[in-house]
Amino acid sequence: MTALRIGDRRIRPGKILCVARNYAEHARESGGEVPPQPVFFLKPTTALIESGRTIFLPPESTRVEEECELAVVIGKEGRDVPRDRAMTLVLGYAVFLDITARDLQARAREAGLPWTAAKGFDTFGPISPITPAKDVGDPHGLAIRLEVNGEPAQVGNTREMVHKVPDLIAHASRIMTLERGDVLATGTPAGVREIRDGDVLSGTIERVGRVEANVARKV
Repeated sequence: MTALRIGDRRIRPGKILCVARNYAEHARESGGEVPPQPVFFLKPTTALIESGRTIFLPPESTRVEEECELAVVIGKEGRDVPRDRAMTLVLGYAVFLDITARDLQARAREAGLPWTAAKGFDTFGPISPITPAKDVGDPHGLAIRLEVNGEPAQVGNTREMVHKVPDLIAHASRIMTLERGDVLATGTPAGVREIRDGDVLSGTIERVGRVEANVARKV
């Protein structure tokens, strides 16, 4: 399991909590609507890799896609946290790629089954080093850009999030205790596309940082 880096320190993540359809344009391109309340799913911490490493496309899937997201990293434990105190839990932010085996996800949805496998392969979570919260400031006006082979794929801004960071933390903490090192991925803007063997991904978020990853077919 990859540890999260903040300066010269490392933090062991306990869980990766992701938000589905938190950008209206991405929800529409996915064929759905933004849910009235945040919808969460879990991704295993074994999916994490550091920036510069390789995403391996599994033989089980014929279509793997990228999703560039702002990740909130939790700095202290919280349960049933009110919205007005939610930001006190934030240690910092990172750039996160939620890699998805879209064909496996679609088949699972059609069958009414969980789609953990579509999100959970090893290497399906490239993440940048953490930037401290004080260096980022308000997380709701940050430009997001993902390039594939130097060409823009996703271009958006965190102000487009429907459910904002304090709401996500408050809602999540009513379901489960949030712990130091937990990663909360806040959803992705429109422009999700297929990635292929040989691709090079570069995701950036204003004031947060950059994550890079190569793509290779697993044999």
